[in-house]
Order: sequence, then C-alpha cells, then structure tokens
Amino acid sequence: MTIKVGDKLPQATFRIMTADGPAARTTDELFKGKKVVLFAVPGAFTPTCHRNHLPGYVGKAAEIKEKGVDAIMVTSTNDVFVMDAWSKATGGAGVIEFLADGNADFAKEIGLSMDGSGFGLGTRSQRYSMIVEDGVVKALNVEEAAGKAEASGAETMLGQL
Repeated sequence: MTIKVGDKLPQATFRIMTADGPAARTTDELFKGKKVVLFAVPGAFTPTCHRNHLPGYVGKAAEIKEKGVDAIMVTSTNDVFVMDAWSKATGGAGVIEFLADGNADFAKEIGLSMDGSGFGLGTRSQRYSMIVEDGVVKALNVEEAAGKAEASGAETMLGQL
C-alpha cells in the first residue's frame, strides 16, 4: 500500500556519510520533532535527477528553510558512497542531507518503489516529494513519469509550504 497524507513514516534505516565514515540513521532520528522536506530520486547522477530535480532544491534551499523547514533531505536507492560523491559534485553537501536507501527498503515500505530492471537499474525509488512533520506526512507529490521533476520539484514544494 502506498503511503498517503496523514500516515506516519515507517521505521526504516538509511545510511549517511559522516566525518567518521558511513553511519546508520533511523526515521525517528531524522524526522522526530522536525519539519522536513523529503524528496526522492530514482538515481544519483541520472539525467533528470542530476540536472533538474536536485539543483532546484539546492538553489531554493534558503527559501524553503525560511518557511520553517528544519531540514531538506533527498533519498535514492544508491549506496552511501555514491550519495556522498553526488552531494559533493552538485554543491548539495551541507545544504541538503543525502540519505542512501541502497536496498530500496524505505521505498518499498512506503509503496513508492519501481522496477527499473528494463533499463539495467534494478529496484529504484519513484520520484516524489513530501512534507513530513514529526514523522507524519503532511503533503505528498508523486511524479507520473520518472523523467519529469515538476510535481515533486522545489517550486511546487515552495507553494505547499
């Protein structure tokens, strides 16, 4: 079943890169007591994700945070090392938190995984964005087509805040 507005995020563990190397962070650690903008991409460095989706959030980060948002996070079904490299390559490091969902456990749990095996990508996350307050989904925007980042983009998110 797909997550919907009003649902609490399920318990899941992401991997993040820290100064000491990869570390695990749970949904409770990341979302409890915070207002968070979370967006997901099918893959780091893939064309729409790299050239369109992430840059919008990096560019609008200050405006988003001015709306009372504690953190902006991006998740993808890449490993923590790829996500770390992507954060550095895009100027997103220190602006956005990069959450690795390497086995797509979170994407599957919220019902927003997709089969990218026809393109050699395996199981991936659908492209979406959400506003999460204290672990509860307050807004959810799922893209109809993986190659677009409009409904889930930063401009749409700003309008919902």
